[in-house]
Amino acid sequence: MTNLLTIVHIAVSLFLIVIVLLQHGKGASMGAAFGGSSQTVFGTEGPLPLLNKITTWAAILFMLTSISLAYMSSKVGDGSVMKEVAPVSETQNLPIPLPATDGVVPQAPAQGK
Repeated sequence: MTNLLTIVHIAVSLFLIVIVLLQHGKGASMGAAFGGSSQTVFGTEGPLPLLNKITTWAAILFMLTSISLAYMSSKVGDGSVMKEVAPVSETQNLPIPLPATDGVVPQAPAQGK
């Protein structure tokens, strides 16, 4: 479920970036006042109402997936890794035997001048 939601979130975020970049800025209509091309394909207002609606729905979907992913990631760490470890009994707490040295004790190297 988290993987599918992450894929949808990434796709919506990329779509939102593209749709915002397609929109005109506030000063874009100044070029049309000095002989720029008219936008008759989408009517007199241009594609603004359609792009605004698409942007709004993409932003709502982006926010919903963001909140859902944040909620799901907060519920991941409920368990403990120590649940699977068997409890240590008192008989298992024996001292670790040291390797036999055959009576030879290693000496530290002498420091020379």
